[in-house]
Amino acid sequence: MINFSTYSFSGRKVLVRVDFNVPLDKETFEITDDKRIRASAPTLLHILENGGSLILMSHLGRPKEGPEDKSSLKHIVKGIENVLGREVKFAGDCIGHEAKSLAEKLSPGEVLLLENVRFYKEETRGDTEFARKLSELGDCYVNDAFGTAHRAHASTTQIASFFPDDKMAGFLMAAEIESAKKVMQETKRPFTAIVGGAKVSDKVLIVENLLNVADHIIIGGGMAYTFFKAQGGTIGASLCEDERLSTCLEILEKAKEKGVQIHLPVDSIVADAFSTTAVFKICNSKTIEDKWMGLDIGPASQAAFSKVISESQTVLWNGPMGVFEMQAFSSGTKSVAEAVVKATSSGAFTLIGGGDSAAAIQKFGLSEKVSHVSTGGGALLEYFEGKILPGIEAVEN
Repeated sequence: MINFSTYSFSGRKVLVRVDFNVPLDKETFEITDDKRIRASAPTLLHILENGGSLILMSHLGRPKEGPEDKSSLKHIVKGIENVLGREVKFAGDCIGHEAKSLAEKLSPGEVLLLENVRFYKEETRGDTEFARKLSELGDCYVNDAFGTAHRAHASTTQIASFFPDDKMAGFLMAAEIESAKKVMQETKRPFTAIVGGAKVSDKVLIVENLLNVADHIIIGGGMAYTFFKAQGGTIGASLCEDERLSTCLEILEKAKEKGVQIHLPVDSIVADAFSTTAVFKICNSKTIEDKWMGLDIGPASQAAFSKVISESQTVLWNGPMGVFEMQAFSSGTKSVAEAVVKATSSGAFTLIGGGDSAAAIQKFGLSEKVSHVSTGGGALLEYFEGKILPGIEAVEN
């Protein structure tokens, strides 16, 4: 793969696929969280500072029937300008005469943002002709959109074939790949994987793949209660996937065979309703009464999990321990976040796997105290499931 940091961008128009799918206020359309823009800033500024001009491609939202105002990238122009500290021109389409004319007139140091590539169904279909039209706007191609690397879309995958000698990964994409490899291929032991969230079905593939590399797997969140029911426990009104009971038993058996320690929460904070005003108490995770539901891990589990995490040299965290958005059920997730920070300060490599985990660590103000917070939830999950990510493969081969 071409080395982004040493490539000569002087005088070149650089097509960059970014993931600027940022949240917007539903009424004002102002950006409510610009971390994805800030995450790509080092890549974009490097190109500009080395004499290149930028042509930015991104999606926003999930438009199904062509252009729609709420998904227009015009809403994020000011946000990009604030991060880059310079004017951003905007093309009201991503292909066609206007886009081509604005791209041709770009001078070194200038920035052009193209309209949402997903306004064309050809984007998600991975249409080669659409990719060709995009490719005509620039001299070289940089993919810095790890969050969409698991999608074989035109602007993330097919477009790379039009730049056989001028395609590369940006700093963010490279950092994401490097971080994932540190966990799965350059593992320092003990390696602890923390897997949470609501459903076993969402995480079964990642857990099965982690059984081949992890020393400890901590399981929390709603998915833990399917494991307890599979073992004969009573879980009240807690989340459960009855069709996954046998899967849970198979995972526990495989872990035993491979010498991987599975840690489940021995106690839970349970509530009589899924509500901020619910009555709640602590109880044994395997003996939850009818009509009560587990919404967080209990204090004994927090202590046990924290001990395992703080003694680890590699930590992967994907998924919260409970309904951390509600104050009464946030202590479990917060305790895990603090344990991950402690492990980091002791020299461990710690990777936070995007999505809810990234939101949680940000909520607790600890994002800067771990090794890496991924920008790609779905992409990272598929990487850890052992799948080849087309967006990465396209620039590496």
